[in-house]
Amino acid sequence: MKHKDYYNDEYISDFSRKIHDVMPDFDAGTFCDTLLGRLDDKELFARLDFIVDAMQQSMSGDYAANIEAFFNMLGPELEKPEGMFNLGWWLWPVGRYVERHGNEDFRLSLSFLKELTKRFTGEFAVRPLLQAHPGEVMDELIRWTDDKNVHVRRLASEGVRTRLPWSPKLLVALKEFERYTILLTNLKDDPQKFVQKSVGNNLNDLYKDAPEKADFIIAQWESMGRSRAQDWIIKHGRRNQKQGN
Repeated sequence: MKHKDYYNDEYISDFSRKIHDVMPDFDAGTFCDTLLGRLDDKELFARLDFIVDAMQQSMSGDYAANIEAFFNMLGPELEKPEGMFNLGWWLWPVGRYVERHGNEDFRLSLSFLKELTKRFTGEFAVRPLLQAHPGEVMDELIRWTDDKNVHVRRLASEGVRTRLPWSPKLLVALKEFERYTILLTNLKDDPQKFVQKSVGNNLNDLYKDAPEKADFIIAQWESMGRSRAQDWIIKHGRRNQKQGN
């Protein structure tokens, strides 16, 4: 199944019930009438945006109240690192809603994304927060690098990538380079491959935008000693560099 085909009429009916369970004033009838039978001709992000448009038409305009309700809809945390890409797709429209409106209350949004990412990725939704409040959000992400939950640690890294797939380029990492270096350094020995891959992808992105900064980070790490995790991350980060560079 293509990702877009997950968001079909059956999904809409089920998602509507889940929202109504935590938000009694949610107009499930309008939501379903707007969407049922009208998604088949749309690609993935067009479907997601159409769903979020319908959500906004069917619930209050009080962002904080809506997010507080969504906290109650998340369900149990994932048990394995990669599970978000197998089990969490149903939550993407919620993340897309935060991506649109998160700066209405960016601190509440960060708290929510910390919980969302334990079920489905918040990597897209955190980026507008970084754009608008780079220092404050980076400071929070640095705190997340010490979190016991692998998904929270992974989001701390994945959200700050300069070239995250399916997302506009974001150069907060360059503007907040000292904080960015601290963040990646905190994760350079992470035991989970799910996190290591994200940190390596950060370096790979950085080599495309500011290769001297990627070399600076790696040189700092190597001066502190070596670890298997760090060696794997560096190799992954340099995978597109010509031999000898």
